[in-house]
Amino acid sequence: MKNQRQTIFLVDDNMANLTAGKTMLKDHYDVFSMPSGAKLFEILDKIRPDLILLDIEMPEMNGYEAIKKLKGVQKTQDIPVIFLTSRNDAGSELEGLNLGAVDYINKPFSPPLLLKRIENHLLARKQQLALRDYNDNLQEMVQKRTKQVVELQNSILNTVTEMVEFRDDITGGHIERTQNYLKLLVDKLLAEKIYWEEVSAWNLEFLVPSAQLHDVGKIAISDSILNKPGKLTPEEFEVMKKHTTIGEAAIEGIMKTTSEKNFLYHAKIFAGSHHEKWDGSGYPRGLKNSFIPLQGRLMAIADVYDALIAFRPYKQPLPVQRAEQIILEGREKHFDPILVDLFQELAPQFALIAEHSNAALEGKIKADAAPSLKETA
Repeated sequence: MKNQRQTIFLVDDNMANLTAGKTMLKDHYDVFSMPSGAKLFEILDKIRPDLILLDIEMPEMNGYEAIKKLKGVQKTQDIPVIFLTSRNDAGSELEGLNLGAVDYINKPFSPPLLLKRIENHLLARKQQLALRDYNDNLQEMVQKRTKQVVELQNSILNTVTEMVEFRDDITGGHIERTQNYLKLLVDKLLAEKIYWEEVSAWNLEFLVPSAQLHDVGKIAISDSILNKPGKLTPEEFEVMKKHTTIGEAAIEGIMKTTSEKNFLYHAKIFAGSHHEKWDGSGYPRGLKNSFIPLQGRLMAIADVYDALIAFRPYKQPLPVQRAEQIILEGREKHFDPILVDLFQELAPQFALIAEHSNAALEGKIKADAAPSLKETA
């Protein structure tokens, strides 16, 4: 199969030049000849050439004016332009090249030389387009591969976090809700430029998903403590508190085996600091005020709020109004006061997330509790 012929526009107000040029080129290319710049732009609306041979000295619109117009429009700015002119001074040639021409050929020209220069410029253009297509395809491949890696990463995370929830006897979507609460708070920080220097430096693509691992250390806590229906003894509580440092250590161990640490960086901080308290009475390190990482201060509000509105083996869920009140009462004690003020503004949205999740859970419980046909037989 023959290669498709390339198209050349020949623009010159001299009919003899148009006839001679078309005769010379027609055996090699599809040639459209036109006597003016106005006619050039009229035909450009219908046909896109591979190259334009453009005379400079034309009435109404000269070659310099025509190339300025060509380069000023996105759909024509990449078309190669060769000036054909009787001007032979260096200033005119430099002006043409500065305006975007790929070549400048003086009349009278040698037909074999013109053909060769056209061939070279068309080849360069073809290679340029091929390289652009390659780069576009390469970028698409990278994006596709990145998406696959992220999907695999999220799938593994979901599996791990579901294991944690299952062991912790939390069937109400704690991980999903805390992520949603966290996103509300982070979006509010960004919108109001609060803690801006720190938040603007975060990779937000990884921040919220990494919060899924904040309780990963609970995998190492025994069921007898994790699912105890009553209050923990002081000894049991000391064991429970270790889930923070266990989670940190587990994530740090993974970080040592991979070069991609952005995601795990936030996850480790969430795991180790979400039980710290503003007044220094939290664990595992008793950090105080802004010495607590901002990720941990954010997660503290999301995690406590969800613990209050959700069912636990040792408690019934509280109404969202009471949960909101407890968070507000914890201002400057348990929680960062600035973040509590933001939470107060967002409380109705927190409540919507909680109520929607609880409604879905109640529906699931009723469905699971419904007798089967075998049971009613």
